Amino acid sequence: MPLRFGHIAGDRVLLTSPSGEYAVLPRTKFEDFICGRLDHESPEYFDLKARHFLTHTSSATLLRVLASQIRTKKEFLRGGPKLHIFVPTLRCNQSCGYCQASRANADAVGFDMTKTVASRAIDLMLSSPSPAVTMEFQGGEPLLAFDLVRWMVTETKKRAADSKTVSYVICTSLNLLNDEHLSFFKEEGVFVSTSLDGPAAVHDKNRPLAGPSSHSAAVRNIRRCQEALGEDRVSALMTTTRHSLSKGKEIVDEYIRLGQRSIFLRELNPYGYAAKTTKSIGYTVPEFIRFYRETLNYIIDINRKGTFFAEGYASILIKKIITPFGVGFVDLQSPTGEGFGVVLYNHDGAVYASDEARMLAEMGDRTFQLGTVNDRYLDLFLGETMQQLAAAGCAEALPGCADCVYVPYCGADPIRHYRTQADLIGHRPTSSFCNKQTEIFKLLFELLNDSSQEVVNILVSWIVPTRRQMPKPSWQFQ
Repeated sequence: MPLRFGHIAGDRVLLTSPSGEYAVLPRTKFEDFICGRLDHESPEYFDLKARHFLTHTSSATLLRVLASQIRTKKEFLRGGPKLHIFVPTLRCNQSCGYCQASRANADAVGFDMTKTVASRAIDLMLSSPSPAVTMEFQGGEPLLAFDLVRWMVTETKKRAADSKTVSYVICTSLNLLNDEHLSFFKEEGVFVSTSLDGPAAVHDKNRPLAGPSSHSAAVRNIRRCQEALGEDRVSALMTTTRHSLSKGKEIVDEYIRLGQRSIFLRELNPYGYAAKTTKSIGYTVPEFIRFYRETLNYIIDINRKGTFFAEGYASILIKKIITPFGVGFVDLQSPTGEGFGVVLYNHDGAVYASDEARMLAEMGDRTFQLGTVNDRYLDLFLGETMQQLAAAGCAEALPGCADCVYVPYCGADPIRHYRTQADLIGHRPTSSFCNKQTEIFKLLFELLNDSSQEVVNILVSWIVPTRRQMPKPSWQFQ
């Protein structure tokens, strides 16, 4: 049956099928399999047959099974974009060195979304065929436009009525949080996503705030949210900078101290201010992989000692590896999640295929603007820009990806490759995204196949958490 393969540690070969099933064989057994001389009574033969890597007949039943698995993996395409990002204001009261957006000062004029633009954006979101969507507020700092956010949530609930299920998320630094905000979030069921880069020494360096420590404000208000809304309604997201690389253990300990049940070890993205400050806060792919490996091993040790705590990126990839189900993470979708899984409505009424597309526009490049809120839904999502993204966004058909053993679990991300390599398709051998992905996949397959059963059980537990164990993390909304 169709397969891809790649060599891994220990003179072994990893095989993957189009539906995402995998097997690991010693090199000699792999050669026997490919040459048609594998013993039909061997354990390897029966394992490969059970995983649909071989068959003796052109069975229609087998093809239906494979088609069902692939259809399940691509289920995210059904219904159009489910994550709808709104930028009610570009104003912000912080100046984070790695900010991906081009922010405006907190007292600036002309950077807020009007109710007219907001109303049209809401109508576009509710035009999505998907029965369930997420309405996410980003910025800038959305709390600087709280009256508009409150109106948009209330208005959406009126218009959606019984026709659509809408989840609400606000991404905020929390340093402006007050009791009025908390009361509204509790009453309307709004999830809170905030930033926490670790202990004060790291967080304050990454996210400076005029006056008091931004870390102390974040910690204080995370606790207020937990008390007022419940732990399952607030989650934190960290960004790795050069200041983080030697502080993996301390960062994880800080998350555990604050009652978090997961952490997403997120790398820097090449957009906005982050692109300008990379010399001072950036790092190489090998440096990030070293940080990721060491921190992941520390997290596994914490779980061994009885504390449930997950790493978000590993959770996403492991779910893609061992289940046929999608994960809702747009960066790792094929066809690309940009426009297919997410859409962004900017404060000025421009509509973009993703947050990254908006960031590029703030840098002067509007290549991935789909249109404006005045356009019809079908014109936005069937237009020329979406056609270009679709053509470059199917990893299974891209050079360098088509034959990659990891492609059933990976994504295309054409906007990132356009930004870093000036080409929608990109050149995989020199792609930092591809190099990072390959190394993390190698690490995870090493853990899944060479670790004790205890470690495997820990990794699997991250993708089937109970409500008591883990609140809904920020990355799950994507």
